[in-house]
Amino acid sequence: MTEAIQKSIYDFSARSIDGHEVALAQYAGQVLVIVNTASKCGFTPQYAALETLYRQYRDRGMSVLGFPCNQFGAQEPGNEAEITQFCESNYGVSFPIFAKIDVNGPNAHPLYKYLKSEQSGLFGVIGLEGIKWNFTKFLIDRAGKAVGRYAPATSPSELVPEIEKLLSA
Repeated sequence: MTEAIQKSIYDFSARSIDGHEVALAQYAGQVLVIVNTASKCGFTPQYAALETLYRQYRDRGMSVLGFPCNQFGAQEPGNEAEITQFCESNYGVSFPIFAKIDVNGPNAHPLYKYLKSEQSGLFGVIGLEGIKWNFTKFLIDRAGKAVGRYAPATSPSELVPEIEKLLSA
């Protein structure tokens, strides 16, 4: 039996940082920024900018979804409780954080397999769709489609013009 074709991120679920299965369909109609995170990375201070985005736009229908990942330089070694404590105490993170996942390789979370297939990597070249590092960001429209992919070095604030467009659409 072949795997069903996924049409949007709403066809997926993921385990929350506190262990509950979350259907991403609960975010239907929202603009989303989905990002793979790590606590011991040079880009970790982006948590603050992601939280700023979340607080600025959540009342207009936007959310940030964080997915901790330890695949890049073992920069997310903590367990879920340690990750939660780090995010809250160091950056005041209130946006949803999910359980640690793989974003590449045979054990990559199905959501990330989908996101990479929808928004390939460097210059859109086939085969370069793998996530290259922590804090790669995907922008999702209200229909659950990936409409943008941003490099780790791209500041979350640089997504504001696109977020504004999607919220106004």
